[in-house]
Amino acid sequence: MRKVYLDNAAATPLLPEVREAMMPYLGDIFGNPSSLHDWGDGAREALESARKQVAALIGANADEIIFTGSGTESNNFAVKGLALAQQNKGKHVVISAIEHFSVLHSARTLEKWGFEVSEIAVDKYGVVNPDDLLRSLRKDTVLVSIMHANGEVGTIEPIEELTRMTRERNIPFHTDAVATAGTIPVNVAELGVDALSMAGNQFYGPKGTGALWVRKGVRIMPLLDGGIQEEGRRAGTENIPAIVGLGKAAELARVQMADRMKRLAPLRNRLLKELPGGIERVVVTGHPENRLPGHASFCVEFIEGESMLMLLNSKGIAVSSGSACTSRALKASHVLIAMGLSHEIAQGSILFTLGIDNISEDIDYVLEAMPPIVDRLRQMSPLYAKFSKTVKGGK
Repeated sequence: MRKVYLDNAAATPLLPEVREAMMPYLGDIFGNPSSLHDWGDGAREALESARKQVAALIGANADEIIFTGSGTESNNFAVKGLALAQQNKGKHVVISAIEHFSVLHSARTLEKWGFEVSEIAVDKYGVVNPDDLLRSLRKDTVLVSIMHANGEVGTIEPIEELTRMTRERNIPFHTDAVATAGTIPVNVAELGVDALSMAGNQFYGPKGTGALWVRKGVRIMPLLDGGIQEEGRRAGTENIPAIVGLGKAAELARVQMADRMKRLAPLRNRLLKELPGGIERVVVTGHPENRLPGHASFCVEFIEGESMLMLLNSKGIAVSSGSACTSRALKASHVLIAMGLSHEIAQGSILFTLGIDNISEDIDYVLEAMPPIVDRLRQMSPLYAKFSKTVKGGK
């Protein structure tokens, strides 16, 4: 049976070059980078080398990079740390309705701490309207956090337009770039943001690695009490092997990004065009053009995404039914609901995220396997039976 992995938004495979770069720091070079003796020198040099590699990926200065344990930690750090550091100026925070739960739940925590949070709606493609952001800004707004691209539907947000409004008012702007950093070109100066989150498992680095970029001069309150690691901004002994892997993955992504995008986009376009052509009542979700190069997302009416996922898995095809962080929740995606889809349609979400190992034959196999699976599930669906009866009765 053919094996096809199309869940790269959940985790990408570790590149051999990344694994090789990590190996010495799992063995002989084991010292603590904070130590002053010779054993700490190699670890400290590796730490700072990785910091430069990650900074180069997003056009930043190395001393602005803070290493974290994940994209989720980076988002928690940014939303809570930036808001708390500015609270003498106000306690109003703005986010979008389609943020990752690490941002949404951080905002809910801020509400418990006395902050007020405004959520901006999105259009049917998941795009934030700059005019809506402008209307939401107040004199006491101290933080705006809007993602660079949505990992469930692939829509890329107009961050450059959005940050113009916050810069004019001196309001810090954070963007969750977990879905974009290492995948498409990201330059913090061009985006105009003040803080940016990223994660290594999105671009063929190790899981459990992340980074938060904070523009020099922007105040942020540390969330972890402890030592002076990361210039006092994130306490705890650094995970040197993982950070080395993150740095190497960032270096490779910067060099190979254009070629990766060129390979992925045609495969994505085939899915976006041919899957709805082979199955009736399929809704393409996300922006039709301004989307991530490896993302193809749909809602298949009358059935649940989890059922499709399991039957595709039995055919050797790995996909997702939304964010990996909520894949076992069995609830309609808040992203799709915010985009105006009904709960019934949103329950049928399915997400294909392609990676550098995918080839055209993989898409052929999916397009062949998917229609019989959908047909089988619809034959068991009371919703489809009711729909078919109504259609036939209407004729």
